[in-house]
Amino acid sequence: MASPSQHTQANADDTDSLGPEERVNPTWTEPLVRGASRVLGGPVGRHAQVGRQWFWTPLRVVLLFAVVTLALAWFQKSPCIQQYVDDNGVVQLDWRGSRQFVAMCYSDTVPLYTAERLDKPGTFPYRTSWVDDEGKPTAHVRYMEYPVLTGMFMLLNARMAQGWSVIAESGWLPNPMTVIVYFDITAIWLALAWLVTAYAVAQLARRRPYDAVLVAVSPLVVVHAFTNFDTLATAFATAAMLAWARRRPVLAGVLLGLGGAAKLYPLFLLGPLLLLCLRSARLRAFLTTLAATLVTWAAVNAPIALNYPAGWREFFRLNTERGVDPDSLYNVVAQWTGWRGFDPGLTQGQVPEVLNTVSAVLFLVCCAAVGYVALSAPRRPRFAQLGFLVVAAFLLTNKVWSPQYSLWLVPLAVLALPRWRPLLAWMAVDALVWVPRMFFYLGPENKGLPIDWFLGAVVVRDVAVLVLCAMVVREIYRPERDLVRLAGDDDPTGGFFDGAPDRFVLRRGARREPEPVAAGVG
Repeated sequence: MASPSQHTQANADDTDSLGPEERVNPTWTEPLVRGASRVLGGPVGRHAQVGRQWFWTPLRVVLLFAVVTLALAWFQKSPCIQQYVDDNGVVQLDWRGSRQFVAMCYSDTVPLYTAERLDKPGTFPYRTSWVDDEGKPTAHVRYMEYPVLTGMFMLLNARMAQGWSVIAESGWLPNPMTVIVYFDITAIWLALAWLVTAYAVAQLARRRPYDAVLVAVSPLVVVHAFTNFDTLATAFATAAMLAWARRRPVLAGVLLGLGGAAKLYPLFLLGPLLLLCLRSARLRAFLTTLAATLVTWAAVNAPIALNYPAGWREFFRLNTERGVDPDSLYNVVAQWTGWRGFDPGLTQGQVPEVLNTVSAVLFLVCCAAVGYVALSAPRRPRFAQLGFLVVAAFLLTNKVWSPQYSLWLVPLAVLALPRWRPLLAWMAVDALVWVPRMFFYLGPENKGLPIDWFLGAVVVRDVAVLVLCAMVVREIYRPERDLVRLAGDDDPTGGFFDGAPDRFVLRRGARREPEPVAAGVG
């Protein structure tokens, strides 16, 4: 008979290859799902013939939920892509009366089409520059503000939208404003990226594929899938985790490198990988992934960095000079106490050096704490658990937490802590921060909300994330409470260290041995 580790490895490449009796049934294990199932007749019976449906596999069910949720996400943004004809007979985007805030449909995609000069023929990101605040003392030269892969993604979509408009002028296609076509094309790609994210999570969940439903139906997807371009990064990050889980270190590195060229956060996963490879003496696999990551990131960035160095540096310059974001805890403290911040009195272009240092030090301290947890736990933590802790630490300590950044946490949280009620509670709270944010931007003079409503929502969201972090740490130190391991797996995201013995462990005094984890489906 094959050992449990051999059995799980044999099924690691395809969740749907698991038999029904090998999968966790959420109507048995999750009180929330069990209660909801009563509408359809109650939980699955012990003697039900599960797995006879040839088409509706768990993966396809997850993807169907994701498609429906993404459709709702598009409708949520649709009020912001309407047009009207003004008094001069010119077609305009209908943002009259601050519609983007009143309808809560704001998306960066729409204003960035013109703000980043994507609407002008012959322009190229990182080469094209313009002057902001021209004629004012604060005038300064600007370039594309996004990392290279995201910037080129935006350019590709802009050229596709402009091509559509050229064809539409001949009467062959509908002919809305080009910016509306640009948004819709961008939304299609972003939706596909989230489908990749949901697919990867369903595969990584292994015995718990229905946990990926939380990724598919997350309220954060409805609100933020099309707010910015972050689903690209989540797709690369979760696909990289899947490649690692399938013991393909080069592919994992390539995907992390591409993710890092789109957003910074996928690169944070290298830290947990290093810690777990150190604990299990699998450093060769980590070094292979690290090398592939660096080569890929450099290959994407080098052509732009060499040909347009000023434009390439713009992303790093803006992030260095940027002050506190409205969603950050630093802003909450400043607004509620009257504190002027770490760097009061800065002028345009000055770097908030103290703020940057404090933020970086706090994040490094949190990373050191995660490292201690990783190396001192009685049983090696799972990759997703450490990944969630590191990314959450970055968001909580960083000076910027743009609302769509919360999407980064969704796949990691589902894989790290597959408990439906706390996850859905956090996602709902996080998504609802969008409401006071929009009405705060609207302003009290326009029947908006005072800033305190928004700041209070930010604090509640951060507390919810901290609670999830505490729950993850508790399960790391008490692995007998870990639902993934109760289902019979060691670490479905672990790849080379899945089922591997510990080689390097920090001793915590009289270290207790972990209680045995029962195999089964819960």
